[in-house]
This record gives sequence, C-alpha cells and structure tokens, in this order.
Amino acid sequence: MAAPGGARRWQLVLLLLVLAGLTHGASSIFEVKNNETACIMADFSAAFLVNYESKSGLKNVTIDLPSDAKVVDNSSSCGKENTSVPSLVIAFGRGYTLTLNFTRNATRYNVQMLSFTYNLSDSSHFLNASSKGTKTEVSLLTDIKADIDKKYRCMSHSQIHMDKVTVTFHDTTIQAYLSHGNFSKEETRCKQDETTPTTAPSPKPTTTPSPSPVPQNPLVHKYNVSSGNETCLLASMALQLNITYERKTNGTVTKVFNINPNVTKAVGSCSPSLVTLELYSENNTTVLLFRFGLNTTSNQFFLQGIQLTTTLSDAKDPAFKAANESLRALQATVGNSYKCNAEESIQVTQAFSVNIFSVWVQAFKVEGNEFGSVEECQLDENNMLIPIAVGGALAGLVLIVLIAYLIGRKRSHAGYQTI
Repeated sequence: MAAPGGARRWQLVLLLLVLAGLTHGASSIFEVKNNETACIMADFSAAFLVNYESKSGLKNVTIDLPSDAKVVDNSSSCGKENTSVPSLVIAFGRGYTLTLNFTRNATRYNVQMLSFTYNLSDSSHFLNASSKGTKTEVSLLTDIKADIDKKYRCMSHSQIHMDKVTVTFHDTTIQAYLSHGNFSKEETRCKQDETTPTTAPSPKPTTTPSPSPVPQNPLVHKYNVSSGNETCLLASMALQLNITYERKTNGTVTKVFNINPNVTKAVGSCSPSLVTLELYSENNTTVLLFRFGLNTTSNQFFLQGIQLTTTLSDAKDPAFKAANESLRALQATVGNSYKCNAEESIQVTQAFSVNIFSVWVQAFKVEGNEFGSVEECQLDENNMLIPIAVGGALAGLVLIVLIAYLIGRKRSHAGYQTI
C-alpha cells in the first residue's frame, strides 16, 4: 500500500500538470500601450495558407498562429495625429510577422492595411522552396471595422485574400482607439455572424432593390501585362460593374457603372502561378483587380479572383469592398486564348457582379504578343447552333418540297401511254 504522504504528492503533481495545461491552452491578448494604457487590444486565432514554388512544383502550406506569438513593441504604435496610424505588429517563429494598421473617421474605425511576412528559408514549413528569404503579402481589402468605442467581434471564420497568402481569422475580438484601456462592453458584429431575425420586421413598401438606369454598353479596350520582355496577359474586353448597396435614406439600390478605359490606369504583375491585372480610376477612388490562376494538372488558365474597392457617395457606408477568390471563369488551355462575343456576367458576391462584353483573353503563355488559337465560350457555341438549326430546317424543307414535286410529276405521267 502506498504511503498517504506519497499519494498526496502525486495528487499535487497531477494538479500542477493540469493547471500548466490550462495555462498553455489559454489564448493570449495582444496589446499596444502608450504610457501603460492600452490603445489597441486583440484576441484571435489565425491560420495562414501560403502558396509557394518548390523544386517539384507549386505547393501550399498552412501555418497556425502559435500561442507564444508576441507583440513587437518597437514596431507597434498607438499612432500620432497627422503623422502615423495605430499599428499592431505580431511576431512569431523564424521571421514571421502579422501587421494590422488602423484608420478612422468620425464614426468608425477599420483595419486599413493588413500584411503578412513569411520566411521561405524556414525548411520546417517550406520544404525545397525554389527561393529563399522573407516575403511580404499586403491586403488593402478587409472587413474588420467597427463603430468608435466598440469592439469588433467575429466568432465565425473570416478570410482575407492576398496574392499568395490567405489569412483565416476565427473567434476574433479587436479594438483600436481604446478610450478606457480595455475592451468595450459594446460590440460591432461581423457580417458572417449575422443571422436572420426570428421575428420579421414590419414589411417595407418594396422588398427588392430599385434598379438604376442601365447605361450604354462600355467601350472595348485591350490590356497588356508584361514582365521584362515577356507578356503574361493579353485581354480585350469591355467591363461593367453592378453594385447593390443601402443608401443613406435606408433604401436599397442597384447601380450599374461602366469602366471607361480612357480614364483608367492599368498595371499588373506576372508570376509562374498567378497573373494580376489592376485597374485604377482617374482619382484612384475605384480599384478593380483580376487574378488569373493556373491549373497545372489540366494545363489551363482561368479567372480565379476579382476584388473591388470603390467609394459610393450616397451609400450609408460609402466605402464599398467586395472580393471572391474562388471563381472559375474565362477558362482555356495554356497557349490558347478564351473568346466570347456574348455578354458574360460573373457573380462576385451577393452585392457585386461584373458584366464582361466581347472578351478575348490569354494568360501566362503569350507568344509574339498575339492571341493564340481560340477556344470559344459555351454561349457563342449555343448562339451558333440557332442559325445552323434554322439553316438545316430550311434545307430539309426545300428537300421535302423537291421530292414531293418529283413524285407528283411522275404520277401525272403514269395515266398516259406511248403512241
């Protein structure tokens, strides 16, 4: 039989181990302070999906934000009026940093810029990476925003897409511009957490958005993206945006905007697995991004993502942002081009879609700065079937009439005999 003192010692050791496990599992709160008073607080879990080139081809790896991640005090800041913005910088592992920069207006604050730096030299994550050193991805398109003096709260998964990195946040609480040095009791919930109320509100006079007058078809323009002497994207198309939003008067409206190529600046970037076309309006209030991906298995390129940032002066929330990185449109074999004379509509989000007219596009492999062999879209093929079917029907009708005439003529001679 074990001695009573020995049993008590084992119980004490077990209790300490349990407490140690609970302490390790608890999530830490990231804080940025000014004179011992917190101005930014954040509590969340995050995962980073990174696409990278290896010696055996394109690979991806998921990196979780570890529990020992720390705030970089000398890089983080509460911000100074007119000189710098509040910034939260979190570091972990061998050369990994997550940065959130904040901005505000009279009523709301938001994460204006989010960036992630990762280390391709870290072989524990990036096995046989083709390149080495640190890389930084930046997104100016986030939905992390809340009312002043309220915390941003999002229990659901929310994603922020960059060029080669997708950041997934979960169980997120963030607040900047703290006035009392701690999280506010009031909160602004993210869109992902919104649920349909069980009790329906009083019916409104109209339940569908009121459409705006549709403008004339936009102008067709040819876009070119190159890296050095090599062209990675040729595109000829006309673009039209459909945006649904809530106006300041609490009514919902759908407006149609044409992209005018005469006042649009086009830039882009090339990489072995991603081609980007960026369109900027004359005053940079509207930014439209197209991302073309590569399916190495089927050797096809396709439009995989569209992002839009614009300002709507009559909207309840003037800053309109929409993105979708899971598209599968404008697809053709690498070396060939995709062409569609019919109008195509690409639904990006529930509130945003893009109409594309007379599109002719080729990504990744473009030889001689000219379009390759054409792969027609299904809409054009269906449209070609109509005249073919009509022509076939008319030919059949003519043939039937001719046969009937010949049969009738033969029968008319059957009643006479040769003299």
